[in-house]
Amino acid sequence: MELNVTPGALSHQIRGLEDHLGVKLFDRGVRSIALTAAGKALHPGLQSGFLHIRDALASLNTLGDTRVLVISTPPGFTSKWLAPRLYRFSIAYPEIDVRVSSSINNANFTTDGVDAAVRNLPVDAKSDEALEVEKLVDQFLVPVCSPAFVERYGPFTSPDMLKGVPLIHDDSLSGHAVVPNWADWFAAAGVRDADVSRGLRFNSADHALDATVEGAGVLLATDMLAYDDLCTGRLVMPFDLTLPSGHCYSFVCPKKRRDSANVQVFRAWLRQEAAALDWSKLPTHAADSQPAAGSSADSKVGVAATTKASGTWI
Repeated sequence: MELNVTPGALSHQIRGLEDHLGVKLFDRGVRSIALTAAGKALHPGLQSGFLHIRDALASLNTLGDTRVLVISTPPGFTSKWLAPRLYRFSIAYPEIDVRVSSSINNANFTTDGVDAAVRNLPVDAKSDEALEVEKLVDQFLVPVCSPAFVERYGPFTSPDMLKGVPLIHDDSLSGHAVVPNWADWFAAAGVRDADVSRGLRFNSADHALDATVEGAGVLLATDMLAYDDLCTGRLVMPFDLTLPSGHCYSFVCPKKRRDSANVQVFRAWLRQEAAALDWSKLPTHAADSQPAAGSSADSKVGVAATTKASGTWI
């Protein structure tokens, strides 16, 4: 926070505050300054108070502009799922101007001026009394590749064949709690001694998917982010074995803003779009053209199992 005062004037104000309170707030050295025990005790309350003042002042800037809705979303979710659908929200609600802030880090609702967010949360995430949270969809991990990749390296008759092809790794969740990776997928498929140390690595899910579309390898992708590319045929699933990621996409907003008309309609729209995902339309290159086992079409319940006996390998 910019105070627009000189260091001397600030020091004078602090000494005046110490005299008023009757306690010493800072230990002053020749070239150092540190909070005393009293200063440390006072700091959290003062910080919270200043943040509330800042939040209140910030709300005045948008008080007369009810058109604007600021949302925060992860980059991969924004690029691969939200952006291609957002025009439908604009058509349905032309009076609302959506501003999307895309960041790997969660937005600070107090300081960043964000009205609502979609967050990538663990399914067992601890609740926050200040936030309203609604799960939109569970995330499952599914292997995907381009049709050209299948032509070059396939046909894939068993998961064991993926041991010899380039793998792509999405490390965007590497900083989160344990998330299944290629080693877990191979283990679930009954494949031993697969070298998963090699291959392209991306810290952004959309970049990993873009490389996969171009035929760079096979990616263990978040099913929701790969959905559009699978529907259009830019990507296919070589095998229908999926793994629960332990994460979900959730709508999040401060409880004090949940009654905002803009937030309410955006929340309802997100819920509607997520419910409209139709996994039965996905091309599987299987005789029965069924959705992936354990995928969203099966309500994302339980651990997916390979359907090797049904002849669904590409």
